[in-house]
Amino acid sequence: MKKALPANAKISKDAKETVQECVSEFISFITGEASDKCQREKRKTINGDDLLWAMTTLGFEDYVDPLKHYLHKFREIEGERAAASSSTTSGVSAAAAADVARSAAANAGGYAGAMGGRGGFGHQGGGGGSSGLGRQDGA
Repeated sequence: MKKALPANAKISKDAKETVQECVSEFISFITGEASDKCQREKRKTINGDDLLWAMTTLGFEDYVDPLKHYLHKFREIEGERAAASSSTTSGVSAAAAADVARSAAANAGGYAGAMGGRGGFGHQGGGGGSSGLGRQDGA
């Protein structure tokens, strides 16, 4: 957060906690959509491509190209590590997939407005008209 602010700016603890909650909801929102896709396809593993698909589906297409670049570089580095340790990997781990979503959230600056007509965060049916942040399950 400090990178986006002037050097002399301060961020309250409450503001940091609020942003962390928003980032967590964002990750859950994207991951939930990707998980639904994987269930429909009878797969158990969510990968980075599933997360990129979910972001496009949910209206976050502005973040997909930079994240594709990030994921490509990540896979290159993982491939080099695998070659160095002479073991093979079978794709991107769940931690790496979460890292892609986390990077999207970090780069999403004002993502509350990016929701458009899709609804608030939370994966309870995708919204459909409400806007802004907030859980849709009434909690």
